[in-house]
Formats: sequence, structure tokens, C-alpha cells
Amino acid sequence: MAGSMIELKEITFAYGRHQPVFDRYSWEVTERESWAVIGPSGCGKTTLLYLLAGLRQPQSGSIQIAGQVVERPRPQSGLILQDHGLLPWATVAENARLGLTIRTLYGPDGRHAPAGDALDPGIAQQRIDHWLNRLGIADLRDKYPGQLSGGQRQRTAIARTLALEPDLLLMDEPFSALDAPTREDLQRLIVELRREANLTSVIVTHNIDEALYLGRKLLVLGHPPNRTPIVFENPFATQADRYQQPGYQTLFDRVRAELGNHHEAAV
Repeated sequence: MAGSMIELKEITFAYGRHQPVFDRYSWEVTERESWAVIGPSGCGKTTLLYLLAGLRQPQSGSIQIAGQVVERPRPQSGLILQDHGLLPWATVAENARLGLTIRTLYGPDGRHAPAGDALDPGIAQQRIDHWLNRLGIADLRDKYPGQLSGGQRQRTAIARTLALEPDLLLMDEPFSALDAPTREDLQRLIVELRREANLTSVIVTHNIDEALYLGRKLLVLGHPPNRTPIVFENPFATQADRYQQPGYQTLFDRVRAELGNHHEAAV
């Protein structure tokens, strides 16, 4: 039976003296679940993701991932950002290897990299080659980010993340800047990769249909302070023919109604 991967226990978080974004907020994610977090601009979607990633800390309460309190970024959490985060002076292969390269600076200390034996350079190269091939960008390995399309840059960022073999995949609107065909292609790819690696995933999005495709469960955030999770079960996740299925439009409308009249919630 799957255990708990993420546990937020009555966390409170605020920026400076502003109203709390989260006020004694609790939420739980089970191993290998796929969640989409949706809400209007300024509701705390990205803040929640950064809290899970260990990039921010709550003022009170606790966040546990895989049974450990998150006090800093954990080696087993992978984060994919909207702007790719690629080094412009590094090639596709060098960018894909970046996380593994950084880990060698610390060694297997259990804080910056998983504890255990240091990763053999040959094995590291095999991982990079595997993901460049799996993501269809092996022939671009010597190109620089400025020579790539937006979809190719995002595939490079995904390769860099998956080369680290994470158990938790966090995504912050990774497809919002892409054209529709590229976005749909990468959405399908993420679904395949998540299944192959048995990943737990949390994606932040402002798009209802994307949330319903990628998230088996939806977490809806509202204007701060967020105090109680609003959760929708979604039986239509990963189904390409969801538009034709009975109940899909009803669920879509329920989520849209929960979001309210926020223009940022895209149809």
C-alpha cells in the first residue's frame, strides 16, 4: 500500500508583514499520485511549489516529504520551471548534465546529493545519453539554448531533471509559454515519463483543461489566506478523448465555478 509522500501540517506562510498566503494549512499527497494545483494569479500556487521544493520555509507548521521534514532543497525532488533555467553558454548535453555535475562538487553527502557511493562518470554519461535519446533531442546535444525552439529547451530542462532520478516531480507552469501543438506533445510526454518512473508529481497551472489532463487530483487555491484544501477527484486524467466522455464538462464547469470569475483561469 502506497504511503504518504507529502504532508503539510498546519503551515503558515506570509511574505513579510503581508496577509498570510497559507494559514494553518494542511494537505497530503500519497506516493505516485499526480496532482494539479490551480487558482488565480496571486493565490499562492508558485509559493506552494517553492515550499515543497524547500526554497522557502513556513513560519509555523511543518512540511514532510517521504517522512523527512523539509528544511532545504532535497536531492530527490526535481523542479521544472516555466523559463527552463538553462545556461545560455552551455550546450544541450552540458545543460542536461548540470545537476549531476553539481552533485560531484559535494559528493554523496545526503544533503546535496543522495547518500551512498559517488556516481561513476561513465554511468552519469549513460544517464544523459538515455534521456537525450528518450526525449528526442540527442541530435541537438551540441546546440546552445539560443539555437533551440521553446519545446526543445523545455525537453532539455526535463532531461536535466530526470537524469537526477527524482522520486518527486514539481512543475511550475512548464508549458504555458509554448504553442498549442508543442504544449500538448510535452503534456503527453510527461504522462509517459511519470508512469515509467513511478513518480509522484505536482504541477502548477492556470489552465483548467491542462489541470484535468495531468492531475488525477486537483487542488484549487483561492485568494489568500488559504486555510482549507479544496480538492477535486478527476477520473479523466491522461485521457485524450476526455472531451467526449460523459461527466467531463460537468467536472470542468465545477472547477471553473470554484475558481470564480477570475479571468486568469484560462479555458
